[in-house]
Amino acid sequence: MVIIGVDAHKRTHTLVAIDGAGKKLTDKTVAVTAEGHLDVLSWASQWPDRSFALEDCRHLTRRLESDLLRAGEAVVRVPTRLMAGQRRSSRQPGKSDPIDALSVARAALREPNLPVAKLDGESRRLRLLVDHRDDLVGERTRIQCRLRWHLHELALEAELPPSSLRRFKVLDHLDEQLSSVEGTVAELARELVGRTRELTVRINELEHEISAIVKMLAPSLLALPGCGDLSAAKIVAETAGARRFRSKAALRVGTAPRPSRCGHRTPSASASTAAATDRSMRRCTGSA
Repeated sequence: MVIIGVDAHKRTHTLVAIDGAGKKLTDKTVAVTAEGHLDVLSWASQWPDRSFALEDCRHLTRRLESDLLRAGEAVVRVPTRLMAGQRRSSRQPGKSDPIDALSVARAALREPNLPVAKLDGESRRLRLLVDHRDDLVGERTRIQCRLRWHLHELALEAELPPSSLRRFKVLDHLDEQLSSVEGTVAELARELVGRTRELTVRINELEHEISAIVKMLAPSLLALPGCGDLSAAKIVAETAGARRFRSKAALRVGTAPRPSRCGHRTPSASASTAAATDRSMRRCTGSA
């Protein structure tokens, strides 16, 4: 078995092939283009029994990973935390693209249970939609803060109930009030009201789209008490499928770590919260 480690960058990928004993065979650098990826497949075809190991930096490796998977290649993802130890134990000093690619390959040789790469599905789409919605909500909040200061200066802010600037009825009423007010402050306030309305429309559209995907992907999560559409969407988007984890315990370690205590101290409130979350995740993974 030949393992091909990849050190990925925005414009080039460097690949190093090693044998089953970890000995470097050869290396190659290609451009991050469709032609470069075809060149990788042609170069790797000299070893019939092969697999690729990519450091888990998917913003850099996603295109190459997808092309390799579509070509039928076996690909594993090497967590970045494994790379530091491999570089420290390497006999070759320094840092370069071939050295880093060699470290990726040797880490994959040393660790037998690495996550196997799969083509992105609906969970990736869900992650993009959830992140985009969160960005728009943050942008709307910043705009609403500026708008409230302008309305305060115009003596209109006191009429607004808390958290009311996302309601179309309130925004329409503000437009009507501001239409009769002159000056730069009123002009800016009208612009911010319009931008708030646009963002609210788009956020509502995203929430409907997210809800439809979650109902298809994770009905068991939605059946849990207190787990709404957005909470379930974030769980699915962050885990990208519970089957990626070796066991239920492996999933729980990242979501609800057990507190470390010495002696016979009374468990704290945070420990109780972690335990409750742990029980909730057990039910979630058991039904997923």
